[in-house]
Amino acid sequence: MSGRPAAPSAWPSVEDDWDVSGDLAITEHDIRAVLGPDADDMMTEAEIDVDELIKLINAETTVLPPLVMPRPSAPGVLPDEQERVSAVKTWKRRFLRGSVLALLISITGGGAAALAMNKSVTVDVDGHEQTVHSFGKTVGEVLHDAGLSVGEHDALSPSPQAAVGDGGVIKLDRGRKLNLVVDGVARESWVRATNLRDALAQLGLAEKLGPGTWFSVAPDAALSLGGSTVEVHTLKHVTVYDGDTAPRQVTTTSVSTADFLKEQNLSLGPDDAVDGGLDVKLADNAEVHISRTGVSVITQQEDIDPPVQKNDDPTLSSGQQVVDDPGTPGKQQVTYRITKKNGRETGRQQMSAQVLTPPKPKIVRVGTKKQQANMASGDTVWDQIAKCEAGGNWAANTGNRYYGGLQFDKGTWNSYGGSAYASTPDQASREQQIAVAERVRAGRGGSYSAWPGCSSKLGLS
Repeated sequence: MSGRPAAPSAWPSVEDDWDVSGDLAITEHDIRAVLGPDADDMMTEAEIDVDELIKLINAETTVLPPLVMPRPSAPGVLPDEQERVSAVKTWKRRFLRGSVLALLISITGGGAAALAMNKSVTVDVDGHEQTVHSFGKTVGEVLHDAGLSVGEHDALSPSPQAAVGDGGVIKLDRGRKLNLVVDGVARESWVRATNLRDALAQLGLAEKLGPGTWFSVAPDAALSLGGSTVEVHTLKHVTVYDGDTAPRQVTTTSVSTADFLKEQNLSLGPDDAVDGGLDVKLADNAEVHISRTGVSVITQQEDIDPPVQKNDDPTLSSGQQVVDDPGTPGKQQVTYRITKKNGRETGRQQMSAQVLTPPKPKIVRVGTKKQQANMASGDTVWDQIAKCEAGGNWAANTGNRYYGGLQFDKGTWNSYGGSAYASTPDQASREQQIAVAERVRAGRGGSYSAWPGCSSKLGLS
């Protein structure tokens, strides 16, 4: 390569045409750095000084691994100063120490140099042990020689700066990102566990997510160093109210009402609905209310009430009615459209009706004779009783369930034939009321005891 000075034999080959000869030159500082604080003792034992050691290294070292520089960002673009210095330092730390110690061992036959070089260290990474032979003096240097780096979320013991000797043990637990989606809610954490079960225990969730919890992966499934996402559905106790059926309790790991209906094989009709909708998130002790709306068509026979035919009768007092013929109900066949919600009828629409038997009319005579004022004349005992009972008003109806001038109740009126005159006493004439009163008096042995207050007041027996 043009323009490059002749390199000592210890220099490695360089993959690209970069001039790093000055950086690769071995200096006293490099020798002392690789030998550490025992450098002078080790060179004394070998009866050699720094300059002679450097000459021997340049003369005796076999071809070393190449110095790999960072790849250029574009053709013809050289790495910057920091990248170049870092690459050279890494090469010296990895390979120069071994060359120097190997040379001292060959001169001295072992001794302190051999002990300094030959460290056998156990590195435990996530429970997997490996033996690393390293010239490193610290935990960080041994890990570097083993090609292991420590991430931000990893746990390392001892610390990177701690000294390590032959037979030492280094424990490295890798951090893993775990995205737990619990019932639809994401929770991101970093754990130092290799499987889901240990991760949940580390996060304090093993007991909270108890038996019956559903996981998208098996609890003993390995967690990826690149991160894992795990769906978690907790066990819930849900009460279902389905239409008009009795409520029932079920357990489920469904997250939403829609998931729950699918799990329970509960389908919805076109007019059915779930309270709150299908997107409601379920919690423990939740209730699911399903409204069932059904439509049916029924056909049934029904009575037809007789129509009322009223005929005026001038011989009867105004308002008085007499039924001459009660009539006969008819029959019809009616078709209805019935709507029910949760088993209860909420709507009925008549679609058609067919008369099977016509009804026979009910015939009623209605009195049209105008009554004269029914005030007591005072000429008879009954007029005096009427004046005492109703102020002499033979048409009295005050709402107290007693009617007319003599204040009959309807039961007594009907029992003694009053219904032949009118449905209630106040609609009958004075003479008709007196006729019924005479029957009542006769039924009591000629006594006026049916009107105790007034008969006593009037001195009647």
